[in-house]
Amino acid sequence: MSSLRDYLFHEEPGITLYCGDAQDLLPKMEPPIQGVEFARVLISDPPYGVAFDGKATKHTTVKSGGYTTTDDPLIGPAVVRSVLPNVARAAVFPGTRNLHDYPKPADIGAVYCPSGAGIGRWGFTCFHPILFYGTRPSSQLHPTSIESFDTANIDGHPCPKPLRWMLWLVSRASLPLETVIDPFCGSGTTLEAAKTLNRRAIGIEIEPKYCEIAVKRLRQEVLPL
Repeated sequence: MSSLRDYLFHEEPGITLYCGDAQDLLPKMEPPIQGVEFARVLISDPPYGVAFDGKATKHTTVKSGGYTTTDDPLIGPAVVRSVLPNVARAAVFPGTRNLHDYPKPADIGAVYCPSGAGIGRWGFTCFHPILFYGTRPSSQLHPTSIESFDTANIDGHPCPKPLRWMLWLVSRASLPLETVIDPFCGSGTTLEAAKTLNRRAIGIEIEPKYCEIAVKRLRQEVLPL
């Protein structure tokens, strides 16, 4: 039987990237060490099951024939449901079409895009919902949503999130000593944000080509904020 190390794609201080199916790899992970300072926080942008078919939106910087080889809309909700009992809290981009397939959240936020970020069945989609689970990490109150005109950098992935979005979300949802876990890390935006913010992070990505992009991003010098 294969071990988790067999799927190790990249490792550096504080950051670990595995290449494989999150549904197979997550059960192989050791339970998190007990203690608040070692808690894991799920922060992810799961695939939406949209399959793209060569289409691109304002925030889809690269035309592609598909998202992943397993572009199933139910994978994200299933993985999030399985991870929630083992994390301190979570923040997930569910997409608008899959929003109601996810477990009931503690709160809902969004990234609001005034100029539109795609076309839905009723018109232009102007927001990306965010599902929050668990208790907020700070006693202070902060907005659960942001407004953004950012677009993602072209990196070879068909649907990357803008880095500023993930910097905000990682900062909003996690504490410095916690470990961010992203079971659908794509081209590594969450991992890059975690590294920039000096968080530990664990990423899983099923597509080797996206893992390669993530490693290139992680190897670039990270400037202090």
